[in-house]
Amino acid sequence: MEGEVRKKDTELLQLVTFSIGGEEFGVEILTVQEIIRMLEITRVPKAPDFVEGVINLRGKVIPIIDLRKRFGLESKSHDKNTRIVVIEINKMIVGFVVDSVSEVLRIPADTVEPPPPVVAGLDSEYISGVGKLEDRLLILLDLDRLLSREEKSVLSQV
Repeated sequence: MEGEVRKKDTELLQLVTFSIGGEEFGVEILTVQEIIRMLEITRVPKAPDFVEGVINLRGKVIPIIDLRKRFGLESKSHDKNTRIVVIEINKMIVGFVVDSVSEVLRIPADTVEPPPPVVAGLDSEYISGVGKLEDRLLILLDLDRLLSREEKSVLSQV
């Protein structure tokens, strides 16, 4: 049993980190398919508010969600740092627009704490934990809860 505890202490989380509105977020690297520069987004009539539109990525049509809008932040015009993080959620491919992508990090699992009720103005329902790094905090997103069941259903029809 003691061996199991030690193993857990040294377990590393591999995360892709990105920033939105001055805050740093992380998602499990295995969920990230790729990170691409901003592309022309085609608007979709009658798409829900949170959907910016769709892109054609190598023949696949992928819905795009602006995380700033999703988190209720002020919109910001895209610049040379803006990226689309292409992620798989429940067998569905979705692109999330972020202000910039920072790095791939490995952090010890034991430095992650459960989220407080509100972090950086975000409801904790989207957050799986907060990673404590030397000089900063990293908000870990729970991708499964980022979209409601209804929203996932709507997305599959976009």
